[in-house]
Order: sequence, then C-alpha cells, then structure tokens
Amino acid sequence: MSEPAPKPLLEFDGVHTYYGQIHILNDVSLQVGKGELVCLLGGNASGKSTTLKTTLGIVRPRGGRVVFDGEDLAQRNTSYRIGRGMAIVPENRRLFAPMTVRENLEMGAYLHGGGTKEDFDRVYSLFPLLYDRRRQLAGTMSGGEQQMVAMGRALMSRPKLLLMDEPSMGLAPILVERNFEIIQQVHESGVAILVVEQNANVSLSIADRGYVLQTGRIVLSGRAAELLEHEDLRKAYLGR
Repeated sequence: MSEPAPKPLLEFDGVHTYYGQIHILNDVSLQVGKGELVCLLGGNASGKSTTLKTTLGIVRPRGGRVVFDGEDLAQRNTSYRIGRGMAIVPENRRLFAPMTVRENLEMGAYLHGGGTKEDFDRVYSLFPLLYDRRRQLAGTMSGGEQQMVAMGRALMSRPKLLLMDEPSMGLAPILVERNFEIIQQVHESGVAILVVEQNANVSLSIADRGYVLQTGRIVLSGRAAELLEHEDLRKAYLGR
C-alpha cells in the first residue's frame, strides 16, 4: 500500500529520536514530495510533535537521516533549516499577542526584511479578513482568526515546506472545515505541506498521502483515499 513520494523534498530515513533515555521515534521513514500535501496521523504520545521537532532540528536524532531538498541536515540548526525553506504553524498558534496582525506577519518575513508588498498581497488574498484587521492586536482575535494569522505569518517566509501542528485543535467544526479549505488552497499554490493531526477524516480528505504513527513507529502509509477506506484506520480514527 505504501508508495514513495516523487522527487522528495523532505525525507526521514530510519530516524531514531530520544528524549534522554526514552526512545520516541523508532526507525521512522517518511517522505514529503515537492508540492505534496502529506498528513501524519496519530493519537497523543504517538510521536507526531517529535517528528516536527526533529524536522526543524529542535531535537536531533541519534540514528538515521533527515534530508531536506537534497541536503542531509544532521549538523544544521533550526535557523539554518528555516532559512532553507521550512516554516511552521505551531500548535496553539503562539502569536505575539501584544502586537498587531501586520506586525505578526512582518515577524514571519524577518529573513526577507519584513516582507515585500507581494508577500503581504499573497497572504491577504488567502485571508482577506487579515487585511481588514491588520491593525488589530492579535491577542484580541478569536481562535479561528488567530489560526489565520499563524498561517499567514508562516507563509510570509516564502516556505518550500509548511509544517502544521494540529491545525484543527480548539476550533469549532465549521472553522475546521474552512481552515482545511485554506490549507488546500496553499497546497494548490505549490507549497509542500506536512500536516500533523488527530482528525483523520478532514486531513485525509485533502491530502495526497498519509502516514499513521503509533508509539513512535509508522504502522500504516499510503494514498489518502486508500487510507480513508482502510479498516484498521476507520476503526481507530473514524469511528466506523
């Protein structure tokens, strides 16, 4: 059922990651191809967030390789990886609450001098509300609005790969649906996306491929449409 992504942009090859003596990721191999939308599914303590931290270099693996755009990142720090084209929309958004929407967007483009008009136009075209609210303090916005700011901030860095950590967390169902529509729009613009999620149904509905992580191991992978029909996944994540 598993098949490799064409022209890998991000590749985990037999990665082992530890916290102290605790083995978190155990021989994890996965790929995100250029322009692909891939979802990584798993419950609490499955290793999803550690996968993102390992991608960004916040945590260094003790075994295996993390390759991005053809380069082994073993000796590269987080700042270097961001400069090479990674960006993250973190869990719970983590905005600069006392700053305005525009100032938060500018922080996402710090590598590009605070952003060009084209950078802002691109974000505002995806999130028209942010233009209307550009002078509003980010901390006074609703959860759904803050998620838009967090996504816009990440896109201001002109990423090749967008990492998203639980984008549906804390949002009402109607906002989750809208959020994933926007994720799909970003994907269609050519940005590769790795979405880490517990919500299998909505993430697989827009993904090209998916992986299922349990206690630090990949236990299932394949095309998104096939995973949606997989009996084990349906029982574990879709309640049917």
